[in-house]
Amino acid sequence: MQQEKQLTSLPENAYRELKPGEEYRPMMPASASPAEVTPYSVTMGIVMAVIFSAAAAYLGLKVGQVFEAAIPIAIIAVGMGNVLGKKNMLGQNVIIQSIGACSGVIVAGAIFTLPALYILGLEAEFYQVFLSSLFGGLLGIVLLIPFRKYFVKEMHGKYPFPEATATTEVLVSGEKGGAQAKLLAVAGLIGGLYEFAVGTFGLWTEAVSTRIAQWGVAAADRFKFVFGVNTSAALLGLGYIVGLKYAVIITAGSCLVWFVIVPLVGSFAEAIDPAMIVAQLGVTSEEIIANPGSIFTPENLFMYIGRPIGIGGIAMAGLIGIVRQAGIIKSALGMAVRELGGGKSAAAEAAERTQRDLTMKLIMTVLVATLLTTFVFFQFGVLGNWMQSTVAILIVFIIAFLFTTVAANAIAIVGTNPVSGMTLMTLILSSLILVSVGLTGTSGMTAALVIGGVVCTALSMAGGFVTDLKIGYWLGTTPRKQEAWKFLGTFVSAATVAGVLIILNKTYGFDASTNPEALVAPQANAMAAVIKPLMTGGQTPWILYFMGAALALVLTAIGIPALAFALGMFIPMNLNAPLVVGGLISWFVSTRSKDTALNKARMDRGTLIASGFIAGGALMGVVSAVLKYYDVDWALAEWMHTNAAEWTALAAYAALIVYFTLHTLRARKEE
Repeated sequence: MQQEKQLTSLPENAYRELKPGEEYRPMMPASASPAEVTPYSVTMGIVMAVIFSAAAAYLGLKVGQVFEAAIPIAIIAVGMGNVLGKKNMLGQNVIIQSIGACSGVIVAGAIFTLPALYILGLEAEFYQVFLSSLFGGLLGIVLLIPFRKYFVKEMHGKYPFPEATATTEVLVSGEKGGAQAKLLAVAGLIGGLYEFAVGTFGLWTEAVSTRIAQWGVAAADRFKFVFGVNTSAALLGLGYIVGLKYAVIITAGSCLVWFVIVPLVGSFAEAIDPAMIVAQLGVTSEEIIANPGSIFTPENLFMYIGRPIGIGGIAMAGLIGIVRQAGIIKSALGMAVRELGGGKSAAAEAAERTQRDLTMKLIMTVLVATLLTTFVFFQFGVLGNWMQSTVAILIVFIIAFLFTTVAANAIAIVGTNPVSGMTLMTLILSSLILVSVGLTGTSGMTAALVIGGVVCTALSMAGGFVTDLKIGYWLGTTPRKQEAWKFLGTFVSAATVAGVLIILNKTYGFDASTNPEALVAPQANAMAAVIKPLMTGGQTPWILYFMGAALALVLTAIGIPALAFALGMFIPMNLNAPLVVGGLISWFVSTRSKDTALNKARMDRGTLIASGFIAGGALMGVVSAVLKYYDVDWALAEWMHTNAAEWTALAAYAALIVYFTLHTLRARKEE
């Protein structure tokens, strides 16, 4: 009976720092033996991994943001358990969420890098995408486990873990009933139908810009000023979960580029040396002279002037993160070494179920096996040169190891994993090193991007996995079981994303210059832009990279998160602005009342609706992609490109915002 009583809520000291001598006792105490790994939980976890891998891949390639799958998966797990009348599901739901959440992190690792192969005109076989994602995921798991005790136990209450907190609250509330699952289902249906209406029928445009009015067209042509916002339901929900603070910081980076740098450079466009434009934009001087207006558009100036500055900022922000985390690396490694040595304190701690990890010997065995297998993959599947393969595996291990704590720390503090920025640095470093050992051209680009894919997936997994482990720590699951079954989720997610990536490439492509309906894949396009000149001997915009690096140093000095700001600089404005809209809704609904409990209830209800928008919108986006893949075209082609369709999009978006806000405000404290 005592265990059942504890399963109803988190302890009072779950989110605060512990007092001297105080211990945290989870909902499921160490002395209990809760049901965790069962045929039901494993099967559900696999199903969630497949579904959300497909959904997250589509959304990430379309808008450059991979949503945190843990929250919607947790809600579905809770809802299904209640519908099926299952009991004692808390431990099983954690396993479902842990296996299923591999989807988002594996997707982030793959889609931020590997689509660049297609963008550069290269081919990526299924086995290359699958193995790079799989090996990267395995590395992320084994490199993070030694740091688990430090992040989730030693630093208890010192890190907010926003995503882990939200997911934990969902799982805890699931013990009280399934009303939340119904709310999620309704929100998912609305978000899904909304996205389906756009993606399949084209009832309104996906984005609205100032070009909707005549003055906006004139401003874009004359002053290089344009503002746009994507009307996606999924992006609106994502902004709500990210919150106003970081949404504003990210969008501030976009504002600097689109409202300062682009108009400033555009005002001097006539004085720009045509030779530089030839190198940067890939056009001829004759084209510039014949039609300069089509070359110096706000979009082109953003692509080739503003975004490289953002890339430099991202790289420097990642380097700053490594320097700041040096103490964490040393501390966590010390704990791991002591455990590997079998010290008394380590043995005593391992005796508790809630602190029992996979053994360090097993972790080292998996690490060595993964590195050796990855080396074989590089040698026989990518490079075919023993020295270059050796250099490649050293790059992967060293960078993945150094950046692991940066990824975990970012997730612990802000809930956002900066893998794209760290991967850009990886690409730059690996490209320079590979060129020095004689690897250039198309083979060099392929090798660097596959290496980047492995590293990116490893870092993405490390950041996502620390969220799972923190959830398990709060609730009292067995870490060893989470860690062991994470390998299965990684395998399933890697296979799924490899297939989905190939389908989406054949359906849409990722290069907007050749196909106006191409998926934007902003991170992959950034990777392609960085790596091509490094490997082909073209002009690399080093001065722009250095400008971004200097800006990151200034931002860090004045206390502004440089990574979030720099990310906003190279992701298009219309994809960042919706985050602020969602963040404003989050701020509005959580501050309307003087009753703190009511504000929290509203915030939690909004999180469920936002999760529904994200999951439903992304899943229906995949359905639309499959229909197009099979040449099912129901789109109103002529209507989609009219001004009226854009006004309709604005009206539909406003209606969605009103629904979101009003239904969030309906929350009651007793919920």
